[in-house]
Amino acid sequence: MDTVGAGGDTYSIYKGNCTNRGILMTISAAGPGKGGGLLERPTIEKTTPGRESEFDLRKSRKTAPPYRVLLHNDNFNKREYVVQVLMKVIPGMTLDIAVNIMQEAHINGMAVVIICAQADAEDHCTQLRGNGLLSSIEPASSGGC
Repeated sequence: MDTVGAGGDTYSIYKGNCTNRGILMTISAAGPGKGGGLLERPTIEKTTPGRESEFDLRKSRKTAPPYRVLLHNDNFNKREYVVQVLMKVIPGMTLDIAVNIMQEAHINGMAVVIICAQADAEDHCTQLRGNGLLSSIEPASSGGC
């Protein structure tokens, strides 16, 4: 049964047992110019072609081939400074690990600092170089971030 309201709106009136009591809807019946009456569709965010979401970027970084960030020994920087830079530049780097990396580079001429995605490896290498340390990257044969 349908009835017509004062503003021309139609209302459906159902008489009988309601079988779906879990759903409750409220409809505003304000007429034109009274600020309401229409339910708007929810906006759905669409990604534009060529634009990757944050999830896609994280997924591609995890599946990208790993790279090694290498620290090379030099005769210019003090050992304490090298440890400080490693802890500043590499996320999650502890004092013990930084000391071990520094010692390995000092004794063997080179040490692996971290294995990660190429973009991250390039960033870490650039930051190490920006702090005066000799650094390079190379593809890792195995391992991950």
